[in-house]
Amino acid sequence: MNSKEIDLHGPLKKFFGFSKFKGLQEQVIRSVIEGENAFAIMPTGGGKSLCYQLPALMQEGTAIVVSPLIALMKNQVDAIRGISENEGVAHVLNSSLNKTEISRVMEDIRTGITKLLYVAPESLIKQEYVDFLKSQKISFVAIDEAHCISEWGHDFRPEYRNLKNIIQSIDSVPVVGLTATATEKVQEDILKTLGISDARRFKASFNRPNLFYEVRPKTNDIYSDIIRFVKGYQGKSGVIYCLSRKKVEEVAQILQVNGINALPYHAGLDAKTRAKHQDMFLMEDTDVIVATIAFGMGIDKPDVRFVIHHDIPKSLESYYQETGRAGRDDGEGYCLAYYSYQDIEKLEKFMSSKPVAEQEIGHALLQEVVGYAETSMSRRKYLLHYFGEEFDELHGLGADMDDNTRNPKPKIEAQEQVKILLTIVRDTKEKYKSKDIVATLVGKENAMLTSHKTHERVFFGIGKKHTSEFWMALIRQTFVSNYLRKEIEQYGVLKLTENGNSFIENPTSFTMTADHEYSKTEAVGQGVVNSRQVTGDSDKKLMLLLKDLRKKVAKRKGVPPFAIFQDPSLEAMTLRYPVTMEELSSVYGVGDGKARKFGKEFLELIATYVSENDITRPDDLIVKGTGLKSGLKLYIIQNTDRKLSLEDIASSKGLEMEDLIKEIETIVYSGTKLDISYCVDAILDDEQQEEIIEYFMDAETDDIQEAIEEFDGDYEEEDMRLMRIKFLSEVGN
Repeated sequence: MNSKEIDLHGPLKKFFGFSKFKGLQEQVIRSVIEGENAFAIMPTGGGKSLCYQLPALMQEGTAIVVSPLIALMKNQVDAIRGISENEGVAHVLNSSLNKTEISRVMEDIRTGITKLLYVAPESLIKQEYVDFLKSQKISFVAIDEAHCISEWGHDFRPEYRNLKNIIQSIDSVPVVGLTATATEKVQEDILKTLGISDARRFKASFNRPNLFYEVRPKTNDIYSDIIRFVKGYQGKSGVIYCLSRKKVEEVAQILQVNGINALPYHAGLDAKTRAKHQDMFLMEDTDVIVATIAFGMGIDKPDVRFVIHHDIPKSLESYYQETGRAGRDDGEGYCLAYYSYQDIEKLEKFMSSKPVAEQEIGHALLQEVVGYAETSMSRRKYLLHYFGEEFDELHGLGADMDDNTRNPKPKIEAQEQVKILLTIVRDTKEKYKSKDIVATLVGKENAMLTSHKTHERVFFGIGKKHTSEFWMALIRQTFVSNYLRKEIEQYGVLKLTENGNSFIENPTSFTMTADHEYSKTEAVGQGVVNSRQVTGDSDKKLMLLLKDLRKKVAKRKGVPPFAIFQDPSLEAMTLRYPVTMEELSSVYGVGDGKARKFGKEFLELIATYVSENDITRPDDLIVKGTGLKSGLKLYIIQNTDRKLSLEDIASSKGLEMEDLIKEIETIVYSGTKLDISYCVDAILDDEQQEEIIEYFMDAETDDIQEAIEEFDGDYEEEDMRLMRIKFLSEVGN
C-alpha cells in the first residue's frame, strides 16, 4: 500500500491524542514510512520528536534514536511509556544500566515489544550492542540533535562523526536526521557525514513570532536588574543561562536569598541532584532553573515564559536553541540577553589555547554573536538571515517583537570613517591590534606605536575628532560586515579582508549604530527602573547635579572627583534614587565606609530631586548578598594587614591574580582603607610611586589604559592597578 493512502491521523489521535499535525510533521513522517532518508530542520517547539515517535509506533521492528541528552531521553521514554500499556515499548540503553536491566532491554527488543530504543552515541560504539542490534529487526535510525555531527555546529561531539559507519554495520535502514538549528554550511556537513546526501529535506521556518528579543548592556548592577525582571514574572517559569558552573551557583543563591524560587543545574552536580532539580522545575515546585550553557538540559516544558542569558553564548545557534525553550505553547516568551564586549574578549582569550582550525571556527561564530548584540536592525531579521531565511521586517509575523524595532536607535553615515579606518590598517602594514589602531587614529602615543615610529607618520591622529569609543565600536561593526578580521596566529592583530580592500577602492554607504556601544563606562545598572519605564537610560539631569556636587566635595577635600565616587556609582544612583544610608551603601562601588564619609550631601540632593520631580523609586533597591563575598573580603583585609604577599592570598583562595586585584578594587572602591604599600614597595621605588600619585591627583579619570599611555607603557597594567588601589585607599578613604 502506498504510504500516501496510510491514515496517519488515526494513529496520531490514538497514541498522542492530537487531532492535527504541526508544521512539517506529517510530511516528514510520510517520508520515514516510505523508507526514504530524511533530514528535518525544525525549530525548538516545532515537534521534532513526534517525527520519529509516531512512525516507530506504527511500524514493525525497533527504531534506534541517537541523542546526546540523557535527561531528554529519560523524559521521552517516560512520555512514550505513559501512552502504552507495555512499559517495554521504549527503552534507554546507556552506561547507567546494570546487567539485569540490559538483559531486559535486549529481551524486549527480541520479542518485538520495544518500538523505540534511545541510545547515546558513545553506547552505540560498543561492539556487543552493535552485534546484538545486527540480529534484530530495525525499522529506521533517527539522529536527534544532528548538528552535533558538524564541526561548524555549536555543540560538536566527535563521537557523532562515526555514526555513518556504525549504522551501516547494523543494517541498511532509512536514516532521519533532525535538528533545531543549522546554517547552510552545517546542513551540508551533516548530510555528507551521515552519507545521506539523497535525503529529502524539510525545513520549517525559524521564525518564532511569539518570542520577544532584547539585549541589555551587562553592568555592575546586573543582579538587581535580573531580580527586578524575574519578580515581574512571579509564579511563572523561566531559565537563566550562565557560562560557568561557578556563576550558575552564584546566580541561583542570589535569587534564593532575594525571595525567588530558583535552583542550579549543571554537570558538576551529581546525577541524582540534577534529576531532582529538573523534576522540581517540570512539576512547578521551583520557578527558575539557572543552568550552564554547556550542559544540555533537555527540558521539554511548554510554558517557560522567559529565558535570560547572563552570559552571551559562543554562537548564534546556541543562542537560538536556548531562547527556543521559551513559549513553546505559543504563549508569551521573553528572551533577554546581557552583553558586554569584555565577555567576548574573555571567550576569545579562552580560545587562543585551542588548535588554529578550531580557533578559526570559534572566532567566526563569535563575530556573528557580536553582530547580533550590536546590530541596530531588527534582531529577528538578523537571526533569520543567519539561518538563511528572509524576513519582512514590516509585515512578517512578530515584526515588532524586539527592542530595536520597538525603540529604533539612531544611525549615522560612516562611509568616510570606515575608509579612514581600513586605510590606517593597511598603511600600518596590518601589524596592530584594535587598541593600537584606535591610538593611531586619535593620536595617542604608546610604546608599541613609538617603537614602529607610527607617531611620526602623516596620518597619525587623522581621526581625533571622534572618540576612542567611536572608533572601537566602528572596528567591531566592520568585523561584522566582513571588512576586517583578526589574525589567528598573532592573536588579535587586525587584517583586511578582500571586502575591506574593495571598500578602500570603491567606498559604499555604511550606516553605523550610534548608541549600541557597550563600553566599560556603561558599567552600571540598566533596565526598567521606575514608573516612567526608563529602559537602560540613566537620569541625565540628576547625573549633572551629582557631578557638580562631587566636584564641590572633591575641591573641599583636596582630592580628584573620582576619589569621592566613581562615575559608575553616580550612574547607579541615577537609576536607583537611594535616599537612606542603607540604600546608598548597597549602590555599586559605595559601601558603608563611603556612604558614611561622603553620603549625607548626596542623599539630601537625591531626596529633594525625587520629591520635586515626582519620581517613583524602584521597590527592590537593596539586593541581598549571599555572604560568600563578605567572607572573602574579610580574608583579604586580615591578610593584607598581616602583610601576606598577594600571590599567597590568591593561591590560598584558588584565585588568579587578576581576580584577586578585582576583589581588592571592589573593597577599596566601597570606601574601606587597605594598606598594600608593602606590595607596591616591592615593585616600584619611591620616585616611581610619587610620579604616579601626582598623575592620579591631577587626572580627570582613573582609567588604567589612559594612565599606561600617559607613561608611554613604562608601567605594566598590574603595577598601575596596584598603585591606583594604594592612591584611592590613602586619598579617598
